[in-house]
Amino acid sequence: MSSVTACPLDCYDACEIVYEEGKLKGLKEGHTQGFLCPHMNHYEKYKTIEKPRYKGKEITLEEALLKLKEMIASCDKSEVLHYRGSGNFALMQEVTDHFFASYGAILTEGTLCDGAGEAGIIEGRGSNKNMPISEVAKSEVVIFWGRNPHTTSSHLLPLVKDKKIIVIDPIRTKIAKSADLYLQIKPNTDLFLAMLLSRFLHIENGCDEEFLDAYATDYEEYYELTQNIRIKSVLDQIGVSLGQLGDILAMVKDKKVAIVCGVGVQKYRDGVDVMRAIDAFAVMLGLFGKEGCGVSYLGASREGIESPFNKKAKKVSKVDTEFADFKTVFIQGANPLSQMPDSQRVRESIGKVENVVYFGLYENETSEVADLIIPAKSFLYKDDVRTSYSHNVMSFMPKVAQSEIGICEYDLASYLCKEFGVTLESEEFYLKHFKNFAVQKIDGSWYVEKREDVPYKNGFDTKTKEFVFQDEFDAKVDEEQSGFYLITSKSPTSLNSQFNRDEKVYLHSSLGFGEGEMVVISSESGSVVLKVKHNDDLRDDCVLIYSGTRGVNNLTTSKHALYTKSAIFQENRVEIKR
Repeated sequence: MSSVTACPLDCYDACEIVYEEGKLKGLKEGHTQGFLCPHMNHYEKYKTIEKPRYKGKEITLEEALLKLKEMIASCDKSEVLHYRGSGNFALMQEVTDHFFASYGAILTEGTLCDGAGEAGIIEGRGSNKNMPISEVAKSEVVIFWGRNPHTTSSHLLPLVKDKKIIVIDPIRTKIAKSADLYLQIKPNTDLFLAMLLSRFLHIENGCDEEFLDAYATDYEEYYELTQNIRIKSVLDQIGVSLGQLGDILAMVKDKKVAIVCGVGVQKYRDGVDVMRAIDAFAVMLGLFGKEGCGVSYLGASREGIESPFNKKAKKVSKVDTEFADFKTVFIQGANPLSQMPDSQRVRESIGKVENVVYFGLYENETSEVADLIIPAKSFLYKDDVRTSYSHNVMSFMPKVAQSEIGICEYDLASYLCKEFGVTLESEEFYLKHFKNFAVQKIDGSWYVEKREDVPYKNGFDTKTKEFVFQDEFDAKVDEEQSGFYLITSKSPTSLNSQFNRDEKVYLHSSLGFGEGEMVVISSESGSVVLKVKHNDDLRDDCVLIYSGTRGVNNLTTSKHALYTKSAIFQENRVEIKR
């Protein structure tokens, strides 16, 4: 007997799954088209934590829950921190927020992923409504801007077959090698490229003036702002020619264009402005509110859904959390000792916490230092619901098998709510609440009811219904910093710090370091020793270390992006030494 469920992982694809006799396969209907992404395709081979532990000794689940209760009760409410990650993306994960917020503990806010880009999108559009992949499929030209679909969103690939492809990326990715046009841009210069594209589009009378007059009347002022860029010197510095600018414009004029962006473009201090400038180029082309057109980034996965859980609490930033301020820290579905920036600071801070609790599926750096470890249940063994930031489908995730291992988020929260006198409705109540926001459509799938297939048809979600262009920026490409650009892309074999984690640093062979040589990569924040692997698809001024590699975040800063509480993993330059 087979059952249909969905992947819980925090990635673009949100695989739709058929579970049959212990095996997983892709659902032929819908965007999964019968195959699974590399992570989910091998999901069953990854060993999960099976037994609770306290101070390194195995205990029963009942003993673990009692110990958790004692840890929470042993300190003031303000000394309890709930640090929840996004490794498991389903909606019922928030039930633990409900307990800790209602109890009076501290929660986290901000993001280690896409926050700067989202903030820039909201500044311009007033909201972060994504261009669904179903609309990308209707486009004529697709620009992959810092996005590597073979690694991060493989289900997009069949949808862009036979389209004109433009790739903008410091790495010559697999999609770049087959693209109609490829720009190997210098990292952290996407802002200038986007603004120059808008400038030359205006010069060549390629703007959609009817759209601009209706929904972006300040476009002339924005054009004047782009004139602050010195064309020749900036193009030379970012690694793009005037001819390539012209080639892009020739390919996108009067076409249905989808600009598909990755999170790497905004992993910098000015990441807010980067996505806002890319959006502005799309606005100048008149790409919003039209079928097969728009900007695809990470949409708001909770758009159109009201949470039934209480999450009103005092919060600290997820980027630079000072763990030492707390006596009991409950870490759920996260690995802050690897995923947070400035790992050395994090390790020192968390080392001062009296009670560290790790609630998750896999062993990692955080479970290694935790006092209490509580194994979670895999998505196959509990009921849940998920949405996505790349499409509007609501996927139901029924329990498809039984397992005595671990505890699900609802049952853990239910235990704590009962012990500490917090009101909690039944699991069925919350599942029904989420499902009430879905409506079934002709294709048989369920969709979040209030989401638009083609967003911004009637203007933007700002007060004036018009797009808000940025009115200032730093007009100089930074030439003062020495060292190499650090790129922290997603790995093809791991997701964040889960699964098969990489152990190498990738360098261009022209730099003179031998294949297999051990080198020290250092920044102002710290250092890591890794084995060299040559990759001549990289620019020679770049160092690639996949996110999730042990020690990579020794190199990154815990400073926030401008205007938002978002991490900036690629801000630091790095040095290489033997």
